Amino acid sequence: MLQIAYIRENKAEVIERLKVRNFDGEEIINKLLEVDQKRRETQGQLDANLAEANTISKQIGGLYKEGKREEADALKAKTAELKETNKALQEMLSISENEMQELLYHIPNVPNPQVPAGKSDEDNEIIDTHGDAPTLHDGAVPHWELASKYNLIDFELGVKITGAGFPVYRGKGARLQRALLNFFLDHATEAGYQETQPPLLVNEATGYGTGQLPDKEGQMYHTELDHLYLIPTAEVPVTNIFRDVILKEDDFPQKLCGYTPCFRREAGSYGKDVRGLNRLHQFDKVEIVQVVHPDNSYETLDQMVSYVRSLLEKLELPYRVAKLCGGDLGFTSALTFDMEVYSAAQDKWLEVSSISNFESFQANRLKCRFKGKDGKTHLAHTLNGSALAFPRILAALLENNQTPEGIKIPKALVPYTGFEIIQ
Repeated sequence: MLQIAYIRENKAEVIERLKVRNFDGEEIINKLLEVDQKRRETQGQLDANLAEANTISKQIGGLYKEGKREEADALKAKTAELKETNKALQEMLSISENEMQELLYHIPNVPNPQVPAGKSDEDNEIIDTHGDAPTLHDGAVPHWELASKYNLIDFELGVKITGAGFPVYRGKGARLQRALLNFFLDHATEAGYQETQPPLLVNEATGYGTGQLPDKEGQMYHTELDHLYLIPTAEVPVTNIFRDVILKEDDFPQKLCGYTPCFRREAGSYGKDVRGLNRLHQFDKVEIVQVVHPDNSYETLDQMVSYVRSLLEKLELPYRVAKLCGGDLGFTSALTFDMEVYSAAQDKWLEVSSISNFESFQANRLKCRFKGKDGKTHLAHTLNGSALAFPRILAALLENNQTPEGIKIPKALVPYTGFEIIQ
């Protein structure tokens, strides 16, 4: 959530930068500033009335002591009038604050100046490509056919048990999932991230804290009876660890990682691009989260991108790095880099990680602050990244490493799988 003071002082710049997202913010920002002005005027009147009432209260006591009962009673009556007026002002103030908060919830983060203009993922800027696409043998097939051939994943059984988008992993397919889990967590720990196992259901305050609520696109699963939400990513519960927390500068950086299943409705997703593991309603992911000093957040972003690169290189997967354009940028992000792996049998690039700097946007919602060396309280910066999402990594591993003899396992994973080839 943007800070109202920042919007007030930089109105034209905020409106202009939001255009990079293809978001016309002029109307909502004008409305917000109008409500803010009303709120400040109401607060000013309330403060003046409270000060006056306090002064009168002191005068009343003195008048009674001097025997000036009539004057004291008149001031007492005025105090009663002020009390009624203040009650009305307090109600007006509460209404204005709620209206302002609701408007702020619907304004996305201001993109960093590095963010290129564009409308969709087709306009993202490819900044680097690493590795060569593998040459597959004749008769190579996509991962969903490999999964069936080697009895690794049963998509139809998942439909029977739950529905489309909930696959069942079996045998070496399940072991490969577990191998990826341990591989990612071990490397995160080595990189200084503290492993965390958070809840998979979160309350409304947690959803608002990281910007998943209000859920404008209806992507979150909601349990109506208990009013809880299934998490779309571990970012949500892990980042909320710092909700309403005041850190010290010496506490930075806070580095956490978490493995969780993730749940997304993926409303409106259909067609050939969602076959197999390409787009699921339930999938596994290891997430990395950092809470840092504002001066260091973009250096931290670069470090996180380098870390995810290192994982892909250890897995021997060709990948490219994309800087997201304004039209593809997430609501809460100031700058995002996507990591995409090449899927040889599908002849396409698959997004496997997003690494984002939210600057103070989430921290303002979370009230995640730190006490600076200047003695003042400031908002921290938050970042997160997938390290990594399992399904498309698994899809690329199966497709890129298929041979006539079977599916070879990358050397870095063999200690985790206990086998070198799937036959």
